[in-house]
Amino acid sequence: MPIRKQSDRPHTKAAPSSGQNPSPCPLYRKCGGCQLQNMSYERQLAWKQGRVISLLGSFGKVSPILGMEHPYHYRNKVQAAFSLNRSGRIVSGVYQASTHRIVPVDKCMTEDQKADEIMVSIRRLLEDFKIPPYEERSGRGLVRHVLIKRGFQSGQIMVVLVTATPILPAKNNFIKALLQKHPEITTILQNVNGKFTSMVLGESEKVLYGPGTIEDTLCDCVFRISAKSFYQINPVQTEVLYKKAMELAGLSGKERVIDAYCGIGTIGLIASRQAQQVIGVEVNRDAVKDAIVNMRRNSIQNARFYHADAGQFLTDMANDGQSADVVFLDPPRAGSDQAFLSSLVTLSPARIVYISCNPETQRRDLLFLTQRGYQVRAIQPVDMFPHTNHIECCVLLQKIPSKKGR
Repeated sequence: MPIRKQSDRPHTKAAPSSGQNPSPCPLYRKCGGCQLQNMSYERQLAWKQGRVISLLGSFGKVSPILGMEHPYHYRNKVQAAFSLNRSGRIVSGVYQASTHRIVPVDKCMTEDQKADEIMVSIRRLLEDFKIPPYEERSGRGLVRHVLIKRGFQSGQIMVVLVTATPILPAKNNFIKALLQKHPEITTILQNVNGKFTSMVLGESEKVLYGPGTIEDTLCDCVFRISAKSFYQINPVQTEVLYKKAMELAGLSGKERVIDAYCGIGTIGLIASRQAQQVIGVEVNRDAVKDAIVNMRRNSIQNARFYHADAGQFLTDMANDGQSADVVFLDPPRAGSDQAFLSSLVTLSPARIVYISCNPETQRRDLLFLTQRGYQVRAIQPVDMFPHTNHIECCVLLQKIPSKKGR
């Protein structure tokens, strides 16, 4: 099966004929984050291609998956949990799959290398300043997680210290010491999460250094990224994915476009340069604020963003006699619920571009749409998360013309 890559140049060392990875990450069995590390990258792509064909092939031809030329250190967002080991030393890393046991990590083959370096420095500084990590069982301690975001194009770096209480001992000296080790950090925040929860971030946060946000450029648009805002973790493949989505949408400059689940406005703002009007809808109020800031930052005047439930918003549009030519939707892993899909059918756009990080729920949603007047015209998988079993897939659906009047 042919696998199309971004470049004709080899993206990795030639794999052995067995298809095994000649140098897998030593932690992958314990960590569980990279489920396909035992495979060569070529074999991973073939596995993912086959997976999409098995799930979505009944809807039409599946195009060759778009892989990465350099499928390592692609994650622009790194987060680590902190705890004490049996020797009483601070460790940081990721939770082992299906447990709350921390696998210590200094270097990760998928994470940004600079972010990993900063994470190790923070762990050592916590030891130096005698700032204890949070212990779930006892409820004692302070630092629960650290989140680092880096703009690959801008080089800007955000560090978020997630603490159990608002008090951070020796805060000013700690920040000073961290900046001395890593002057490339552009902003530092403290987020307070005192709840017994698996959620990393709490509601309350304050800026300790810098502007409190970073910026990055994607498809020639500049985006503001806050601690809580969603931004795709693989910017290289995100550009590949979004360019393909725009190509499938076939925008000519005359269309009215809906960006459902719009987040901070990435897809909508990119589409605005090829459409007459863009309307973004998002249930997360903070993300909508970021989207509006991003719209103004890019001097875009033909986009509007609304804080609302996307399904209800589309239903209200249809009830008001309004229409849309193209709808982009990029829902969470659970996919779209039936209420949203029904509202989409009621609005009846000519084309739907459905981006999904879970082909299983995408298959379910495509069945619903194809039974109600739509036909799948293109299926394009993209490898957004090398070495994991996650697959991104972009599907174009087109409204089947009505037979009335013939």
